[in-house]
Amino acid sequence: TGSHVINVTHWWVPALITVGCALYLYKGSNKKVYGSESRRSCHYTPENPEIIIVGSGILGSAMAAVLGRDGRKVVVIERDLKEPDRIVGELLQPGGFEVLQKLGLKEAVDGIDAHCVHGYVIHDVDSGSKVDLSYPRDDNGSVMTGRSFHHGRFVMGLRKLAQAEPNVTMIEATASELVEENGSIAGIRYRRKGQDELQTVLAPLTIIADGCFSKFRKSLVKSKVTVSSYFVGTLMENCPQTKANHAELVLTPTTPVLIYQISSHHTRVLVDVRGKLPSNLKEHIKNVSTYMPANIKGPFLEAVENNQLRSMPSSFLPPAPLLKPGVILLGDAFNMRHPLTGGGMTVALSDVLIWRNILREKLPDVRDKEAVLQCLKKFHWQRKQNHSFVVNVLAQALYQLFSAADENLKKLREACFSYFKLGGRAVDGPVELLSIVSPEPFKLIGHFFAVAFYSIYSTFKQEPFYRLPLTMLLCSKVLFKACAVIFPLIWSEFYTAMRS
Repeated sequence: TGSHVINVTHWWVPALITVGCALYLYKGSNKKVYGSESRRSCHYTPENPEIIIVGSGILGSAMAAVLGRDGRKVVVIERDLKEPDRIVGELLQPGGFEVLQKLGLKEAVDGIDAHCVHGYVIHDVDSGSKVDLSYPRDDNGSVMTGRSFHHGRFVMGLRKLAQAEPNVTMIEATASELVEENGSIAGIRYRRKGQDELQTVLAPLTIIADGCFSKFRKSLVKSKVTVSSYFVGTLMENCPQTKANHAELVLTPTTPVLIYQISSHHTRVLVDVRGKLPSNLKEHIKNVSTYMPANIKGPFLEAVENNQLRSMPSSFLPPAPLLKPGVILLGDAFNMRHPLTGGGMTVALSDVLIWRNILREKLPDVRDKEAVLQCLKKFHWQRKQNHSFVVNVLAQALYQLFSAADENLKKLREACFSYFKLGGRAVDGPVELLSIVSPEPFKLIGHFFAVAFYSIYSTFKQEPFYRLPLTMLLCSKVLFKACAVIFPLIWSEFYTAMRS
């Protein structure tokens, strides 16, 4: 009898193990069929792709390259595949360069005569002084570096990487309209360059990344672009730098001027012009030379006199959630901020990194519209925690301070410059934010109000005691102005996300 019991026990053990393994494999096979096997069964082709990308700028090209590598069949519609020529999108902060490497796209900056950037030199014309803001150091003690380059060369480098992927097809054509079926975007209609006939390509997911002058933004979101100023730019030849491998920001009494080297012999200078561009633009820009550092003044005047002046609007577009099935809005078509801090490309590449990970881990099959919408909601919050909140708010807030439209803003600007001179965390923290190495929202808010209270402290220190009531009034105005700058920007970020 004892032997019989042992035999029965031995019979049930393998039986239970077999049943458990079968159930596990059944569940696993279900997931696999829903995922990669399901996608392969669709036999996606260039004529029947899995994903369409409209626009082959920085975001579109980078997205196409990484998705193609992940096995997604991608069709890119780009109006003009020649090398673009723009005066912004030329400075990639260290945080963005790190993301570029994580995406496996570092080759895009190789061989284009890119310039290493180690930080900034800020010149304050009113005080006649300057402050060095070098980028943070990495774990090995080396200064982290960004890259500056000709915008078009970088875009062509990204396109080359995308075109090298067998899963990516690029079509030179103008996207005309979105194809909508049953309330969902099903594809795009386009007209090839040199042809009149409209063609249609359909896909489960369409990514709109057609830039700051987006053709499709208005039909997808209600947010409006506001333009506070224009960057007017030109190229200086063989201009000596105040400090090697450092970009320069000149704070004139009326406007900020941004200067950075983009190749061995070319240095970009961008002059901010508030409001509408004046009819006598060249004379207006020449007048700025009065405030230029001595080593830059000569090359600047020569460039303004002999080279073409070009302008770009400094646009602000808070990120508005788009929860329409079948479509994602990204890049400058989705979110813009003042280019003063050079964070735009880092935002674009960071968004690509988030979506690459989402598609790998959460969206094996983009035909699942509900899953795509849920991932879109998570994306809006994740990008704020990861990078976009800090880049957007910092750019807009610093521009308001550095362009100093009233006396209270001028006090805040003076305090900001003096705050940097304190050194230690007073400079390390802001530089970590500027370089997008540590883009923490609470760190930004903390340093912003530290500057405001430092301004208040300085005011109390300078004013005599008998003027205490007036001093308190002046300080309250500065604090109110600081709140008027930062809180609407915070609201613009979280209000749009809460709507998702």
